[in-house]
Amino acid sequence: MTQSNEQLVPGWDGRYFEDFTVGDVYRHPLGRTVTSTDNIWMTLLTQNTAPLHFDAHYAAQTSWGRPLVDSTFTLALVTGQSVTDVSQHVFANLGWDEVRLPAPVFEGDTLYSQSTVITARPSRSHPEAGIVTVRTIGYNQDGVVVISFLRSLMVFRQGHGPAPVPAPRTEAQDGR
Repeated sequence: MTQSNEQLVPGWDGRYFEDFTVGDVYRHPLGRTVTSTDNIWMTLLTQNTAPLHFDAHYAAQTSWGRPLVDSTFTLALVTGQSVTDVSQHVFANLGWDEVRLPAPVFEGDTLYSQSTVITARPSRSHPEAGIVTVRTIGYNQDGVVVISFLRSLMVFRQGHGPAPVPAPRTEAQDGR
C-alpha cells in the first residue's frame, strides 16, 4: 500500500458577518456573456410581453435597432455574480433599493460586477446574524456601467448557520 500525501486545502466559502468592513470593494470573479436564449427565457418565465425583448423585427424599428435584454435578467445576473463574495452565507435577502439602469444591455454583451460595503451592523432581532448593505455595479465588456443598486441582506455570523456539506471519504480514509 502506498502512502498518500493528499491534504485537503480549503477553498473559498464566502464571508460571514465579521468579515465585512465598510469601504471594502469586492470585484466579483466571474463574467457572463448574455445570450439570446437567456433573454428569451427570462421574458417567457416572467410573462414579460414587451416585444422589445423578443421580437427582432419590432426592436429593429426602435432607436436601439435590436432587442434589449430584460432588465430583471440584468438585476438577477449581477446579483448572482455577487453571491460568492457577499451572500454565500445569507440568512435572508432584505431588499434592493435605488436600482438604476444607466445603459442598455444587449444580447452578446458580457457583464462583470463589483460591490462596495456601505454598512454593516449586528442584527437586533437575530443575534446569530448581521445586516450588511452593499452598492453593486454591473458593467459590460467596454467598462460601461449598465446597472447599479443597493442590496441589504442578513448574513450569518461565524459558527452559525447551516453546516457545510461533508466531503466524501477518500480511499486513504477507508484503508485502501
